[in-house]
Amino acid sequence: MAIYQIRGDSFDAVPQTTFQAAGIRERDDLQRFLRDRVDVIAPGSLVIAEEFGYWEESRRRIDLLAVDRQGNLVVIELKRTEDGGHMDLQAVRYAAMVSTLTFARAVEIFAAYLTARQDGRDAERTLLDFLEWDEAREDDFANEVRIVLASAEFSKELTSTVLWLAEHGLDISCVRIRPYADADRVLLDVQQVIPLPEAEDYQIRVREKKQEERSVRRSNRDYTRFNVTVGDQVHENLPKRRAIHTVVHELCRSGVSPEQIGEVIDWRTNLFVAVDSEVDSAAFIAAASAEYSGKFDPTRWFIEDNELIHHVGRTYALSNQWGNRTRTAMLKLLETFKPQHITFEKAT
Repeated sequence: MAIYQIRGDSFDAVPQTTFQAAGIRERDDLQRFLRDRVDVIAPGSLVIAEEFGYWEESRRRIDLLAVDRQGNLVVIELKRTEDGGHMDLQAVRYAAMVSTLTFARAVEIFAAYLTARQDGRDAERTLLDFLEWDEAREDDFANEVRIVLASAEFSKELTSTVLWLAEHGLDISCVRIRPYADADRVLLDVQQVIPLPEAEDYQIRVREKKQEERSVRRSNRDYTRFNVTVGDQVHENLPKRRAIHTVVHELCRSGVSPEQIGEVIDWRTNLFVAVDSEVDSAAFIAAASAEYSGKFDPTRWFIEDNELIHHVGRTYALSNQWGNRTRTAMLKLLETFKPQHITFEKAT
């Protein structure tokens, strides 16, 4: 895209330039301009610090630190480069570093910033007025940290990272600032490119929905553990996969075949992987990988030497992928084969 200027009856493109060619420096110029007009790239924000680096054992500094009207912190990183460099990684580090900032500490930081700029305003009063709070509300301050990246351009690598971070719940945006040369003037084309302004509300709703779905999935997960008794030995507090393995392994040791177990747990496919000899773990992995054309994933099976099941000259590995029907599977196995020496109960 380009900026055009109408001159009389002509429609002329204004040539794009670079900050370097225009003699605009990153810190002394671009940062200085934006600290006083931060609304250009972060509407509804108040800058409380410049070159902020008040943490121990780090020389890293945030270009501009601001607060928005919801009391969230805003980390602003500026670059005059043509690809944005690694500003995304820097900004994420900074966001983590300031995430524990309190309102009281923010007032101290803002006061130092105002003093350095010879601004006589009272830091706490100014911040409270901006937030429209009658008094400090620590519980409502800095619940989130937003990130704003501003650069002349952004690389595909950077934008891919930003989109992924946004999809996973981080409030991060990219604002492109392109300079154009018009005689003795430098014009700036400022556009938020991620998220697109017209799609921002939609993307926020999508992000919130995904966060809610992930929360529901986590809350619905079955983390039940079991105590499994084999003879006079009690295996306590076993996760589901370890509990079913203990039951199956002991049943096979007692003479039940893996094929019989597969007939009972008939809703499961690929319950076992087997090779035609009695082998140890390393040999089993090699044989199974060869037999299944490299599609065998050892991480999905019980394949340690003490986990493998040997039966009638063959070696079997039980799947370690178990879900909500684990208890049902163990009940059916014990009801079918009725071993007197194996029992289980839910761990407390």
